[in-house]
Amino acid sequence: MTNFTESLKGYAFQGVGADMRGRHAVGIVAFAVAAAFSAQIAVPLPWTPVPVTLQPMIVILAGAMLGPRLGALAMASYVTVGGMGAPVFSNGGAGLGWLFGPTGGYLLAAPAAAFLVGMIAGRSGQAWRLIAGLVGGVGTMYVGGVLQLMAYTGLDFGTALMAGVVPFVIGDVTKIGFAFFAVLALRAGAKGSD
Repeated sequence: MTNFTESLKGYAFQGVGADMRGRHAVGIVAFAVAAAFSAQIAVPLPWTPVPVTLQPMIVILAGAMLGPRLGALAMASYVTVGGMGAPVFSNGGAGLGWLFGPTGGYLLAAPAAAFLVGMIAGRSGQAWRLIAGLVGGVGTMYVGGVLQLMAYTGLDFGTALMAGVVPFVIGDVTKIGFAFFAVLALRAGAKGSD
């Protein structure tokens, strides 16, 4: 980088980097936008109304990286914007009808999932706490999703579990693994730059 671009970069981000509130706001917006983009990568499955998306990974990353309050706030912002009509849910879905439809339980559980991840994972850097938090966050989304799937479709618990959890377990374990190593790498990088 040239001196000019380095100076410009330092000047442009000086206020955000120095002000913790600015950094928090950028983190909240970044994860809300990431959730919106991750929803657009949706693969429909013929036997269930629930598509495969990258959203669970973004939700658990928000909790692990931003902490419980800010992670939950990022996901609540995303859900609120979508509920108000912005086409940010899977395949461009939007509105309260989407939130109270068969897949809305996963979305409505996202703030609680991010909060739980942040609470369990904490800032200690202990790997077991991080993995427990990530698993707990995905589990929280499963609970919300299955409960709403049962309420909306009238499915019994076993059938809702087969439609709303079982097809996603392998993919979500992969997402948990990716999030685990990404958070560990980012935390190690942050410690190295201190």
